[in-house]
Amino acid sequence: MRAGAGHAPVAADGCLAMAAGPKDPAGRFGPFGPGRTAKPVQSVKSALPADPAQAARPGKSAAPAGAAVPRQRPRPDKATRRRLRRRVRVAGVAIDPMTETEVVDHAVAALKRGEGGHIVTPNVDISRAVARDEALRRLVEGADLAVADGMPLVWAARLLGTPVPGRITGADLIWSLSEAAAFYRYPIYLLGGPPGVAEQAAVRLVDRYPGLLVSGVDAPPYGFEDTPEGYERIREAIVAAGPRVVFVGLGFPKQDRLIAALREELPGTWFIGCGSAIAFAAGAVRRAPEWMQRSGLEWLFRLLSEPGRLARRYLVDDLPFALRLLTVCLFKRLFS
Repeated sequence: MRAGAGHAPVAADGCLAMAAGPKDPAGRFGPFGPGRTAKPVQSVKSALPADPAQAARPGKSAAPAGAAVPRQRPRPDKATRRRLRRRVRVAGVAIDPMTETEVVDHAVAALKRGEGGHIVTPNVDISRAVARDEALRRLVEGADLAVADGMPLVWAARLLGTPVPGRITGADLIWSLSEAAAFYRYPIYLLGGPPGVAEQAAVRLVDRYPGLLVSGVDAPPYGFEDTPEGYERIREAIVAAGPRVVFVGLGFPKQDRLIAALREELPGTWFIGCGSAIAFAAGAVRRAPEWMQRSGLEWLFRLLSEPGRLARRYLVDDLPFALRLLTVCLFKRLFS
């Protein structure tokens, strides 16, 4: 076993070595934390099949050609679950008015019942895509929880008189849900980012939360979803690892289509479509200072950091959409 300075020990086979679980940090997890003990879960080594032809399990057919990632399948109890929650509709997207702590508590309570789910974090870019594509709208609506990752959506909800508590990003949830997973010994899986980034994110998460079980990490090659073999390799690796929480950082809608395809095989697992959160957690990409996050200027920080990649998305596509959204909401507030 080898260990780097300041990092969790890493076994010779590449698996992260985990320490004993921590105590509940000051009752962070509300009614689901203090005084509760979870049984240890064995960490599972994850590896993609060396031969794609070996990826398909007996009795399981690969995704059909031209549709490597199947469409989302409806869950029978979805309507019942939604009626139990009050959602706020902003820019055509139904948002759950929850705090980050409430999201974590909701997921933990479901995990204790053996139930999984899907968290989507709509921002301006996702809202713009949903407004133009009915299939993407259904994809977002099919998630168990939708929380606002974007201050324009928070501001729009306030203007409409249906405020949400605040912004909740995938970059925040990767830490808070991992903290809860460490306490309850629920193994997590990190999927996304360039090669090596998910591994580094796992090391940093374990450094922060000793006892966190990382059942696998993976960096799918570009275009993996275009072939049945590419999708099947990812599916096999995740199912074999058996995680209870999976962070999928492949960007919308790719990550959420993959989540929709995997949920039936892992019904007791929570999937979080988290965009760049894995890269943020790894330290490969810097996040904006907190004051910029709070004031809705994180997009500007990212634009200045990666102008070539983000200029069109932010300045040509998202900014006009956000301004129109806020203008419409203001008029509704003033004249309705």
